[in-house]
Amino acid sequence: MIEMIGTSFWILIVLIPAGGAAWFMGQAIGATWRPFWQLILYSLLLGFADRFMIYALFDAELASGLGYVVDTALLFGVATAAHRFTRVHKMVTQYPWLYERLGPFVWRDRR
Repeated sequence: MIEMIGTSFWILIVLIPAGGAAWFMGQAIGATWRPFWQLILYSLLLGFADRFMIYALFDAELASGLGYVVDTALLFGVATAAHRFTRVHKMVTQYPWLYERLGPFVWRDRR
């Protein structure tokens, strides 16, 4: 059934909500100073939820190993970017006398 719908509709329905959830997950973990390994655990769980959405909405194979790995890797990448972006923001706003922002994902000592 996925072939009949087209990949653009599938991306719109599944990857945008799941990617948004991954972004918010990365922000929440970064904002609460939790360790990075929790991002891995929650990304694996979000990958299962994404796989189930694809199964339920498009009658795709639920136990698709390759589909799960690809979707989870994409969600983990989005969550990692959000985590790093949030962590940099917190470091430069909470400790402005110690650190300055070099870019959206990097800070440095203010020496």
